[in-house]
Amino acid sequence: MRAGFPDFRLGSVLATSFTATRTERQGDSVERIPTPQRLVDWLALNGLAVDSCTDTQLARARELREAIHTAATAAATRAALPAAAVQVINDSSSGGRATAILTAERKRRWQLTSVEDALGVIAADAIDIITGERDGKLALCDSPTCRAAFFDTSQSRTRKWCDMNTCGNRQKKARFNANQRNNTRA
Repeated sequence: MRAGFPDFRLGSVLATSFTATRTERQGDSVERIPTPQRLVDWLALNGLAVDSCTDTQLARARELREAIHTAATAAATRAALPAAAVQVINDSSSGGRATAILTAERKRRWQLTSVEDALGVIAADAIDIITGERDGKLALCDSPTCRAAFFDTSQSRTRKWCDMNTCGNRQKKARFNANQRNNTRA
């Protein structure tokens, strides 16, 4: 990662990994794509390499990210999907011209010419998970400072945290420390 920026939280689901470019939404929010180049870096790490990004494209990407988070949160809580978020997701999905390419290794590679193409792929992935087209369940992180929407593909569909290495460990450590304090007072 580039020096001076927080690390990316990479997951196996593109759309929710994208929403994780802004974390600690209920606490001191952390922006993980503060510059156009950081968006280019994130896209490349997720198989959506583009040559460049403008400030306007970064603003569009953040708008899509927030729309996906809003819609995924509504879906996870079984609330109505906000019309504005749905519109942003649909506009991004239809605005891209990405082409899926099959490689000799039986992998999919995206052929992109712009950030808008990459955002179209991300929006389409969000549509798949919000509509239930993929096997899994949308959930919200149990961390009171995070509350990130994540896509639970565990067998039992009972994950509590968006990421065990961050939110999960933090919550378990806090619970352990509270227990230790209670035990020393007793």
